[in-house]
Formats: sequence, structure tokens, C-alpha cells
Amino acid sequence: MQEQQTEAVAESSPPTNLARDIALYTVVRLAMLLVVTAVIALCGVPLLVAAAVSVVVVMPLSMLVFGGLRRRVATGMVHRARRREQLRAQLRGDREHADDEH
Repeated sequence: MQEQQTEAVAESSPPTNLARDIALYTVVRLAMLLVVTAVIALCGVPLLVAAAVSVVVVMPLSMLVFGGLRRRVATGMVHRARRREQLRAQLRGDREHADDEH
């Protein structure tokens, strides 16, 4: 279901700067991890335990909070995969696949 929605969005929207989106998503998730770790550690929990708990808490939280950015990354990956398949079809001389993409 999620894959079908991503493909539908990918067909309707232009390609984005995938490298920038992946880097941004990584940075904001790491920043969230550091913030949650710091908050838990300030409550008197040992740092290593706070970091472990933060990893578990931040995974689903970041999917909710940064859902739009996550969808942008997924859409960019779909565009990249389609473009790669189109190029492979052209290199094989498979006109049927290459023409379908245009």
C-alpha cells in the first residue's frame, strides 16, 4: 500500500535533489536523537542508557514528525530507480521500455 502511494506521488511530482533530501533527513534525525538523549540524561539516567532509549523512541517519532521529508526521499528514490531502468533499457536497445518512459 505504502509503495503504491509512493509510486503515485512519484509519477505526479518532479524529481527533487535526492542527495540534499537524504542529507537533511539524516541530520534532522540525528539532531532529534541528540536532543532526546540530552533530555533523558538530564533526568538522571546514565548517558549510555539514555542513548539506547532515545534510539528506540526517535525511530517512530521521526517518521511522524518528518513524514513529508521522508516521503520526498522515497519519491526521489523512485525517480532515480525509474531513470536508471530507462537508461538500462536504452543501453540494451530495448525500445519498448525506453519509449514507455517518455
